[in-house]
Amino acid sequence: MDSGCEARTQAQKAAEIEEMFELFEDWSDKYQVLIDLGKDLPPMNPADKNEETRVIGCQSNVWVEAHVAQTDIGPVVEFSADSDAAITKGLVSILWRVFSGQPAKNILLFDIDDFIDRLGLGAHLSMQRRNGLSGMVRRIKALAAAAG
Repeated sequence: MDSGCEARTQAQKAAEIEEMFELFEDWSDKYQVLIDLGKDLPPMNPADKNEETRVIGCQSNVWVEAHVAQTDIGPVVEFSADSDAAITKGLVSILWRVFSGQPAKNILLFDIDDFIDRLGLGAHLSMQRRNGLSGMVRRIKALAAAAG
């Protein structure tokens, strides 16, 4: 877990990711950013990669699992996630960076569609990847809703 990650708000984390993408104009470079983000995703416990944590609707295998900590500001949700495909793992990493370590209520309120549009990903992902990304977001928000 990235302890510095917890102290930053979702907006700050989103802005950092946007800055990474803004460094490049060419989409092949931006796809490389996605792949690199995926490589930096903390490893997921292999025992947590199972049918219960698998995201339905993704073309590749994606797993998302949550741990909830009760705090004075309400439940905070830490996610672990992984994928067996490089670009998809990068998408998982973006979601992990924005959502993990945040209060459940903030996860539910964050406008992920607007964020994805600001990155330009919506227009550059295949329909299958967009559907998979939507499935990942639904899973994360369902886990946050169950925590809160």
